[in-house]
Amino acid sequence: MDTEKKHIILYDTTLRDGAQTFGISFSLQDKIRIALELDKLKIDYIEGGWPGSNPKDNIFFSEIRKANLKHSKIAAFGSTKRPKMKLTEDTLLQELINSSAPTITIVAKSWDFHVTDALNISLEENLALVYDTVAYLKDKGFEVFLDAEHFYDGFKANPDYAMKVLESSVKAGIDMLVLCDTNGGTLTHEISSITATVCSVYKTPVGVHHHNDAGVAVANGIAAVLSGAISVQGTINGYGERCGNCDLTSLIPNLVLKLGYSCNAAESLHHLTETSRYISEIANLAHNERAPYVGDNAFAHKGGIHVSALKRNTSTYEHINPELVGNRRKVLISELAGKSNIQVKAHELGISINKIELPEKILRRIKDLEDQGFQFEAAEGSFELLIRRSNGEYAPFFTLKGFRIITEKDESGRVTCEATIKVEVDGQIEHTAANGNGPVQALDNALRKALENFYPEIRELQLSDYKVRVLNEKDGTGSSVRVLIDQKRHAEHWGTVGVSTNIIEASWQALVDGIEYMLFKTRKNSTH
Repeated sequence: MDTEKKHIILYDTTLRDGAQTFGISFSLQDKIRIALELDKLKIDYIEGGWPGSNPKDNIFFSEIRKANLKHSKIAAFGSTKRPKMKLTEDTLLQELINSSAPTITIVAKSWDFHVTDALNISLEENLALVYDTVAYLKDKGFEVFLDAEHFYDGFKANPDYAMKVLESSVKAGIDMLVLCDTNGGTLTHEISSITATVCSVYKTPVGVHHHNDAGVAVANGIAAVLSGAISVQGTINGYGERCGNCDLTSLIPNLVLKLGYSCNAAESLHHLTETSRYISEIANLAHNERAPYVGDNAFAHKGGIHVSALKRNTSTYEHINPELVGNRRKVLISELAGKSNIQVKAHELGISINKIELPEKILRRIKDLEDQGFQFEAAEGSFELLIRRSNGEYAPFFTLKGFRIITEKDESGRVTCEATIKVEVDGQIEHTAANGNGPVQALDNALRKALENFYPEIRELQLSDYKVRVLNEKDGTGSSVRVLIDQKRHAEHWGTVGVSTNIIEASWQALVDGIEYMLFKTRKNSTH
């Protein structure tokens, strides 16, 4: 097979299947930011959610149309129409249509056991549901994919019926057949055999969707492609229900770098590690530092014969050049490596790298911050300020003279917080106070109140998200915490970060960076 000429279509379901991960709860803004990051990686399809299942998903499909995606197509997920209900009366099906997503992915039962025991309908009724739903959506002008749920288990139990389900959708005009290993227990040799069988029967493009309950989802995705599939569904970092889904951060480089397949994401492969870390921060989950390709330890080497050999030739103990996936080798974390990473990010932020001088003390500062727990992948505002401070083109817009926060709880159990703050702007002292539901909100309100007479645009600033991560749990309540804050003004969003053993101090760092970043941007833009 000439793999160099075979193009693989990548379909990401982080926002739907990945959102079912234990511990993940994406806000609307989280979903928008992730979609923009996936678009930058040139993922072909982004499954945004299930319209009608919850208000947040409905709003997402409305808001994402304003996001000006440059590459990715948005897909909406839903099911075949419900039994004994007219197509026009099925509200969930109508919500799919109202989402205006150009692509609709329909999940259908392909295991006879599920049809009779879960849906409690006849096998023929299920085939009719598939045909009618697909034909209806095709008549409406949508691109339609079929997620054949439990296909591999269904094929092993009753291959004739599983294939009839596919046949029903093909007759209705389906654009892609997606074979799902929903329980995640099918092994790789079975994936190869069954996928090859389907591809030999149908000219319709075949994709796959594998869960990772047996720990082989990525291997199964590769096996399916080798057996004729032209599309793989998965999630960033393998997020998903139970043991997760096929991890696109491993699948993509394996397909591109190891097997020579082409895909649009190959052009942006150097963004892979950045994307992985960014989405783990948005998900508020610790990044898997041992993850292949994108983990911080994926190219880490200890002393001894490994390092000695690496100095002569890096291929002695590295299977690829880490820079191909935007990662780095730890043993070479030096002035040059640090400067290179910063220069790349500065270029992305539109900062002229020719003007940036990075003396040894600045590099030490960055490394010190990372040692303390700072991560800048989802805190572009803090990172840009750090670079601009070192470049000498930024000066603080105000100076803190002090603040005090009082938290009171009365006998009814009601908790109130008040913050008083004193700041100096251009030699003028402003002393004010404000209340809040908690200490951070009270401090944020007081700071804005103190500054808005000097900088009226602060009235337009909104705090859209606030996350706290404990960095060293073994220290208990004395642990360091990382605070990640997302703020917005009009259509622009940015993240900032703070780290401290004191959650108020960490929050203060992130709040101040967010305000300073906005003021710098607005004042800088107004001079052009």
